[in-house]
Amino acid sequence: MLKRTLLAIVLIATPVFAAVPKAPAEVSHPMAMFLAKMSNAKKVTFRAQAVDKRFFFEEVTIGVTIYAFDGSGYHRERFVKGATLEQAIKRYGKR
Repeated sequence: MLKRTLLAIVLIATPVFAAVPKAPAEVSHPMAMFLAKMSNAKKVTFRAQAVDKRFFFEEVTIGVTIYAFDGSGYHRERFVKGATLEQAIKRYGKR
């Protein structure tokens, strides 16, 4: 009985404490290039890369936010939960 109660509490509380992506809805082009440069220099805890007209922003252990370029900046296209930067680029990079 106690084990079932503890399991129920854990299952209910897990979504509350789950990590939430912190990536913004929109990113200007100069800011995206700056973030990619900082990522390449290994000076930050996230990873970022631009491929064609998309910008990929990986938050470690959470997933990758994918932005599409609209001519003046990048707007959020989708979030791929649990994906790595390489996986997201392979799947969405050449669309």
